[in-house]
Amino acid sequence: MHAVMVRVKVDTSREDEARQVLRDVVVPTAKALPGFTRGDWIRALDSDEGLSVLLFDSEDAARSAVEQIRSQGPPTGVPVTMQSVTAYEVVEQA
Repeated sequence: MHAVMVRVKVDTSREDEARQVLRDVVVPTAKALPGFTRGDWIRALDSDEGLSVLLFDSEDAARSAVEQIRSQGPPTGVPVTMQSVTAYEVVEQA
């Protein structure tokens, strides 16, 4: 199992819009990525930082997802700025 972590900054003055884009665009796009098995989108309680943790069934799928996410970035005009996209090996789950 492999994971892709995406770090973003969210414009807190437009958070409702950011959540709508997440539901309507980001999640369906992630679910369509080859090898996608699950995802969690989380937001820091005391800051504008958000994280996506996407799980994939293979290293190749995770690496491919990283390249696609980097090349596409967030939709134009949304209140989200991508900070980083990184692939990881999932070493253990509980």
